[in-house]
Amino acid sequence: MKEKLNKNFFTFFAAKWQIFIVVSSIIAIALHFILHFTKPNLENIPLFFIILIGGIPLFLQIIFKMLKGNLGADLLAAIALGVAVFVDEYLAALLLIIMLAGGQALEFYAMRKASSVLRALAERMPSVANLKVGSKIEQVNLSDVKIGDELVIYPHELCPIDGLVIDGHSTMDESYLTGEPYKISKAPGSKVLSGAINDDSALTVRAEKLAQDSRYAKIMTVMEDAEKRRPELMRLADQIGAIFTPLALIFAFGTWYFTQDLLRFLSVLVVATPCPLLIAIPITVISAISMAAKRGIIIKDPTVLERLPTCTTAIFDKTGTLTYGQPELTEIIVADGFSKNDILQKAASLERYSRHPLSYAILKAAKKADLELLEAENVSEKPGQGLTGRILENEILITSRHKLSVLNPQMVELLAPITSGLECIILINEKYAATLRLHDSPRDDGHSFITHLGPEHNFNRIILLSGDRESEVNYLASILGIKETFSSQTPEQKIDFVRAETKKAATLFMGDGINDAPALTAATVGLAFGQHSNVTSAAAGAIIMENTLVKVDELLHISSQMRKIAAQSAIGGMALSLLGMGLAAAGILSPVAGALAQEVIDILAIANALRMTWEMKVFSDL
Repeated sequence: MKEKLNKNFFTFFAAKWQIFIVVSSIIAIALHFILHFTKPNLENIPLFFIILIGGIPLFLQIIFKMLKGNLGADLLAAIALGVAVFVDEYLAALLLIIMLAGGQALEFYAMRKASSVLRALAERMPSVANLKVGSKIEQVNLSDVKIGDELVIYPHELCPIDGLVIDGHSTMDESYLTGEPYKISKAPGSKVLSGAINDDSALTVRAEKLAQDSRYAKIMTVMEDAEKRRPELMRLADQIGAIFTPLALIFAFGTWYFTQDLLRFLSVLVVATPCPLLIAIPITVISAISMAAKRGIIIKDPTVLERLPTCTTAIFDKTGTLTYGQPELTEIIVADGFSKNDILQKAASLERYSRHPLSYAILKAAKKADLELLEAENVSEKPGQGLTGRILENEILITSRHKLSVLNPQMVELLAPITSGLECIILINEKYAATLRLHDSPRDDGHSFITHLGPEHNFNRIILLSGDRESEVNYLASILGIKETFSSQTPEQKIDFVRAETKKAATLFMGDGINDAPALTAATVGLAFGQHSNVTSAAAGAIIMENTLVKVDELLHISSQMRKIAAQSAIGGMALSLLGMGLAAAGILSPVAGALAQEVIDILAIANALRMTWEMKVFSDL
């Protein structure tokens, strides 16, 4: 922490110093012109002073970078600065100093602007929480809140942790986190997100995560990690500088060779000094990270933003990714003498006492059918035997086909053939009564998302890769329109498959379970839904915090826009610089005019890079 504070202080001081040099240089130029008309013999003294306190440190800074092997565009500025002083072009030297110092100051403040969304999220987080102890409410430090603690969130307060409502009814504004302009109803059993704003009624919430594991903490981590990592586009900027620098030097020395005019040589170097221009690419990246965070998308590895538009193969896990991970009752097959509503009523009346994953689906179907639940007695759910109970003098058994084959092999022959999906077998008074078939519900936006990946985002192949059985995988694929499916895959098989596909083309893999973590690391880009597994989140390059594929589509658009803007800044700026170099070589631009022209080019490039911060609207095709 101390090291970080020292680094931040040094960066802040360096930015302030560069601003001081820029302002002092402008004042020195003004004094230079005043003295030129009043005391010509003293006109260069203000320029000498700035060259001494600002130019020499900047020159040495560039030399140190060169010694470390960084032969970027700053080398052109260093040579130009030295030549300007050598040929007594002190005014051009001062404009170069303004360019260099101003570029470094612009980098600092533009980065701050680009990161403003993330900083705002961090700065608004409360540091204390209202802890409920018996009938009393105590204020405690947020860091002291433990899992299971009961907290009171008063009207219009920020929720300090991720948790579960245990008392009260209210609504919460989560738009600052999700970007959705809706207030979400909260009642006992509802989940709450740290950073959401409570409405008019108090809520009592049980903490389900520590403060450092909450959504806010993840965003804070992203802010720090994103500023430390250097994505491919930043390295590309360095590579552009490494290519452009020798070309510019060859052009400058060629101008000198053919014209024998040192001023033209200097003019070419001055115009070819795009050091602030190369700042535009990292600014674009940080802007995109900020925009994604605003939309509930955590970019852990900034290279995701550069690689995602290059992916042409999309590979998806099934459960929890293309489905909700919440099965729904889709069919009731009854034996002679039984009715569907009677079976569903008895099954739901018993299932309400169970914690089996399919219980919720049966209860939901009974509620939808407006069936009144009956009283059950002697309810038991012993391992290997299924759920049993007594309802209206009838003995009910809810079990699986596999368990029934162990308990009563002859009865299995009465069952309907196995199809896709999941199933429950209902026995009443030891007689086969019905089969309940269930399917894991596909996401509402799944079909539109899958079908638009090709025409809108240039994916050539869409693959469903799942550990589930073949019938269930094929059933989902038929609904979503996916042609390639691979089922019953182990985590080891998944990672081998993704590695093989990644060798053929850039791949996007998306999953949410722990068994998806290895495959996430093997893909070109790994995306995870973040609510379910810290292991999966750690393996992914980006985390979709909202449980919807719309956010994935938004990320695709953000990455495409970032790549487009970064290319515009780099290529457009270089093209303008080449044009300026030609004018300088022809003698049309003097060193001073060349410096002013390059400054305009750099400002345009940086302003273009900041468009992702200013243009906060994110589009989705869904």
